[in-house]
Amino acid sequence: MSNTSNSATGVVAAGAAETGEEQSGQNQMGLWLLVAITIFWGVNWPAIKLSVDEVPVWTYRAICLAAGALGLFVIARSAGLSLRIPRRDVNWLIVASLGNITGWHLFSAIGVSLMLPGRASILAFTMPLWAAPIAAFWIGEKLGGLRLAGLAVGLVGLAVLVLPDWEGLLASPGGPAFMLLAAISWAFGTVALKAHKFAMPTTSLVAWQMVIGGLPILVGALLFDRDFAPGAVSSLGWWAVVYSALLPMVFCHWAWFRVVAIYPAVVAAIGTLAIPVVGVISSALITRDPVGPAEIVSLILIIAALFLVLVVPMLQQRRARARP
Repeated sequence: MSNTSNSATGVVAAGAAETGEEQSGQNQMGLWLLVAITIFWGVNWPAIKLSVDEVPVWTYRAICLAAGALGLFVIARSAGLSLRIPRRDVNWLIVASLGNITGWHLFSAIGVSLMLPGRASILAFTMPLWAAPIAAFWIGEKLGGLRLAGLAVGLVGLAVLVLPDWEGLLASPGGPAFMLLAAISWAFGTVALKAHKFAMPTTSLVAWQMVIGGLPILVGALLFDRDFAPGAVSSLGWWAVVYSALLPMVFCHWAWFRVVAIYPAVVAAIGTLAIPVVGVISSALITRDPVGPAEIVSLILIIAALFLVLVVPMLQQRRARARP
């Protein structure tokens, strides 16, 4: 009896050790994926600038979205996920696609073409601040003190970034205006995803958004970029396009789903806060963006605002669930 008991205990202990090692391996992979996402999405901002300096915005985004959709469809099929769109999801899928894909990708590319990419990345990540009032109006989510505080801090950060160059902004308001439109469009699409419970797998959902939201951009490329000469684009310009199309659009989307599956949402949210930091630093190194006190203070304030809006509520929810 004693030998049997010891054997059973040994099997359980071995199984627990194996499970612990497996979990440790998953956590390590998740950490590396989170680091890769932060770097690749952050560096994408100067890559966008290098691309749209030579490739028309419509064509550039059409290439990126085609590559992203194809890559994610291949990943979904390889994982055995369904690619079918349930009828109940169609209308909401179209609405989400127009915000998350059509508006975001078009407006952000135009915005980067008109301003420094580091500053553009800061404005882009004001998205969660706009999502809060949109969600309150559309699906009845309460704003609450934290979200209002985050919105206030974010607006101060926005003011710190744009007001010192007020004369320049009045003379050329296009860049910041398009980046704010991009952030608001992304927020609209994000709330649309929350407003409806989709039956589709997430990877398939994102892939179909790229197809549906990319169709207007493809039509725009065919209408407005008919004079585009691919041979006139430098090798640097094409490498920037390839980078944007493959790493941020395909790898980062896949990696993000893996990170969310491995880590709690709060950890994943904290990880995203570093993306605009990498965007500012990489833009300074690659496209020689000047980084002064306004950029640094604005970045700190907007990251603080995102922490209030995204991370603190999750921490509070976890603490509440942990109470007996």
